[in-house]
Amino acid sequence: MKQIVAIASSDKWDAGSAIDVVELDAEDRHRRRVVLVGEQGATYLLNLPKPVQLKDGDGLVLEDGGIVRVTGKTEKLIEITASSKAGLVRLAWHIGNRHTDVQIVGEALRIRRDHVLEDMLRGLGATVTSVDAPFDPEPGAYHHDGHGS
Repeated sequence: MKQIVAIASSDKWDAGSAIDVVELDAEDRHRRRVVLVGEQGATYLLNLPKPVQLKDGDGLVLEDGGIVRVTGKTEKLIEITASSKAGLVRLAWHIGNRHTDVQIVGEALRIRRDHVLEDMLRGLGATVTSVDAPFDPEPGAYHHDGHGS
């Protein structure tokens, strides 16, 4: 099993040089210690002093210098838009008030599908659209990702 010794953020390495890929959903990308299995069947040990939030496109740097690309697994999400920026801020406040993970995508928000939240958001005037996409939620105010951000 190969050891992961560092994390390279997506803007710090060439994804074309990846020796393998691991596909993980958002929850599986927040880890301190885990054995990961690449698409080619190789196993990799992530064993860091503190948990990190891996993002789609990050690289797992191996002890031999090889890099394994992290790719976000497609998840069932909803995309939330509003008729104004103030409306979107209001919707974001309501989502945050329910301690729900959220991703900001341009002028829209994404959360995991949840019929109760979808009904609440529609009731607040949101446009809610189902999407299947990788989910990279905001890490939160007190979270430090451990790889240079």
